[in-house]
Amino acid sequence: MRDWTDSPDAAAKAPHTIADVARAAGVSSRTLRHYDAVGLLPATATGAGGLRRYDDRALVRLQRILLLRGLGLGLGQIGRVLDGEQDDVAALTAHVEWLEGERDRIARQLAAVRTTITRIGRGDDMNAQDTFDGFDQTRFRQEVEERWGADAWQRGQDWWSSQDVAAQTAFQEEQRAVARDAAALAASGDGPGSAAGAALARRQLAWLRQAPGPGIDADRFRTLADMYVQDERFTHAYEWAGPGASRALRDAMHALADTGGVDPSATV
Repeated sequence: MRDWTDSPDAAAKAPHTIADVARAAGVSSRTLRHYDAVGLLPATATGAGGLRRYDDRALVRLQRILLLRGLGLGLGQIGRVLDGEQDDVAALTAHVEWLEGERDRIARQLAAVRTTITRIGRGDDMNAQDTFDGFDQTRFRQEVEERWGADAWQRGQDWWSSQDVAAQTAFQEEQRAVARDAAALAASGDGPGSAAGAALARRQLAWLRQAPGPGIDADRFRTLADMYVQDERFTHAYEWAGPGASRALRDAMHALADTGGVDPSATV
């Protein structure tokens, strides 16, 4: 990162401010500063007061970071992927193929739901193949195992099956309570590092740690936080409570992780 003065030439070389990039990418400025601090996305230039600016190359790198985070990779893994690939076009082409697959899957689900609505309205019989087109649950098993380990899916299934109805209901109700708290934080205008934000992040951390799996350290906590915004399946689980709930939760989780509030050895 190089120093710059507030001149037209310097601004032309790095025309994007940290505020502009954060707003366009849907991430917080705190997140971008953290990416800079760990060497994942160094600012192109910095000036008086530590104001960061970014060039077009940095925007491409950030796009790839967000795509890889959406796949569940941790920051260390992302850094190794990006540093090991010099051809941005080839890497982005692979991302496009994955995104197109997701688009096609969602389109199939949308068509299936619309068909269900039509059949219900007409009183027609349901067709199992049409009803569940695009809802292949084995896809989630593969995704979970790729992200969290070969036995992660089965561990989760076994744990959930071992819970009685009361425990399952309590687990689901706690998630809904977190969503309501996140919506309230978004509406309040309090920052992610506020007392309310810290309480929300700690509550989410305790909820996550009820399920079996690898310990949740700060990096894993950030990865999960980003998924609430980047993956529509998780976004919907929080946004029903109010607009901005998923982003408020993500930012609060990042703030807690950034301040050392995620102890990987702690248990609920």
